[in-house]
Amino acid sequence: MQSQLQNGKVTFRPMQFDDVPVVAAIDQVSFPSPWSESTYRQELRENRAAHLYVAEQHSELKGRAEIVGYVGFWYIVDEVHISTIAVHPTLRRRGIGRMILNHALEQARALGAELVTLEVRESNRGAIELYRAFGFTLRGRRPGYYKDTDEDALVMFKERIDLYQQDAREKVSEH
Repeated sequence: MQSQLQNGKVTFRPMQFDDVPVVAAIDQVSFPSPWSESTYRQELRENRAAHLYVAEQHSELKGRAEIVGYVGFWYIVDEVHISTIAVHPTLRRRGIGRMILNHALEQARALGAELVTLEVRESNRGAIELYRAFGFTLRGRRPGYYKDTDEDALVMFKERIDLYQQDAREKVSEH
């Protein structure tokens, strides 16, 4: 997938070991309890259910691509669980998160998933709005899930992912 932004194109590719320091740095500035570099390496090396992708923004000015966000999910049988997703804080509210989520959902559909699940901090209103815009619904709550703040996680589902492609282009083109 490729989309246009003011400062260049955004493309997606599978995460590689060389990407881990940059991804972990984005994680550090995005979450109170970030994943470590070793966690990302373990996901890449040992977890056969894991699918991790980076979003790169290509800049003609800089003459190179930079990682601006990422997504990770686990595909098991007919279900995808989004385990991590983030955009660098300085680049938020530009549609990159929408593109990343869209890419994850397209990959999930291509794998044959029928359901996508995720947890999100109850206080993360921006993410909750994004997920709702993509058809996720609130299905539960995990009290005290986030141990760093004892905050609850909201459990959200998107069912019938096999129908996803029909409305995907509309969601991304809104930005």
